[in-house]
Amino acid sequence: MRRSFWIVLLLFLAGLLGYGTWLHFSLHAQVMETAKARAEFVPNVRVAAVQASTPTWPITLPASTSAFAAANIYARATGYISRRDVDIGDHVKAGQLLAEITAPELDHQIAQSEATLVQLKAALQQSQANRDLANVTWGRDKPLVDKGWVTPQQGDTDRLNLAAQDAAVGVAQANIKQQEAQLQVLHQQKDYQSVVAPFDGVITQRNIDIGSLVQADATSGTFMFTIMHTDVIRVQLYVPQEAAFGLKPGVQANIRVPELPGRIFPGSVTRLANALQPTSRTLLTEIDVPNPDGALTPGIYCLVDLKIPRAAPSLIVPSAALIFNQDGMSVAVVENGVAHLRKVNVVRDLGTSVEVDQGVREGEQVILNPSVDLAEGSKVQPKTPPATKMS
Repeated sequence: MRRSFWIVLLLFLAGLLGYGTWLHFSLHAQVMETAKARAEFVPNVRVAAVQASTPTWPITLPASTSAFAAANIYARATGYISRRDVDIGDHVKAGQLLAEITAPELDHQIAQSEATLVQLKAALQQSQANRDLANVTWGRDKPLVDKGWVTPQQGDTDRLNLAAQDAAVGVAQANIKQQEAQLQVLHQQKDYQSVVAPFDGVITQRNIDIGSLVQADATSGTFMFTIMHTDVIRVQLYVPQEAAFGLKPGVQANIRVPELPGRIFPGSVTRLANALQPTSRTLLTEIDVPNPDGALTPGIYCLVDLKIPRAAPSLIVPSAALIFNQDGMSVAVVENGVAHLRKVNVVRDLGTSVEVDQGVREGEQVILNPSVDLAEGSKVQPKTPPATKMS
């Protein structure tokens, strides 16, 4: 029985050893098979096509409005306001009377200047008569001097007297011209007593009333009115450098005012500063907007929608395709079932997509949400997701 026990024990141990050996080789075979399957596994990846950007760049910028023309009206004559025909908010036409200035002393100055002019003209006639007399005298005495019948001293006196009378006539003529110019200035000041509108517009400010004293001075004259032309409104905005290179006169624009929902005011780019602001790197741009109904007023805040022609072509790539690592920014492009990493340069972030100018071509398939272990040359099975619209 003891021999039988040891025989059974040896057979049992031999069976366990055999089973262990079989199990080991079986697990090794499974591991090798799994490793082979993993090496030969081709993952499915979602891809999207690279799209060309639109020929124009849509952009919305804040802006402010101003009058197409604005002028501050100052007094050019000193006196009192005797008449005022307009007030704030009145629409006026070019040449329309705004106010009348009364200056009685100016009329006295004009009368005095006219009387002085009469005196100067009479003095001119007197000088001309003296010159004629001196001319006749010298014409009579010159032959006598040449023959020695009149002394040379008398001849010099007659000749120099004629020259003096000629000079007196010149002085009298100059005095008349000076007085006529002074009289013209006074008459111009007389015309300035009637203050008129320089162009069609709206009175936006009034600083005088009937009885107000106004002073005429080139630097400190009385500020009377402000008039603005609002049939056309200027919209001023600053375009960033990245969009300024494609901007030019004639580009269409739509102006929106938050307080006027649903209404769009069309206009076009009219003027460019042609020089960027050095501190903000922006380009001052002006847009002329027709305003026949006066809905727009100077000084309001608005938004401008522009479609700026692109200065250089670019491509649109989904943001989900971007790969960030120590080498910079890249995307994985699928070519014949193989992934290739391409470095890209992002020009503009559009949210769900980005605009790039190098690294990919239109129509190429890029992998969306690539795995972290995706390497150059990896085999992939592309799967195109449902089409989505990219800006």
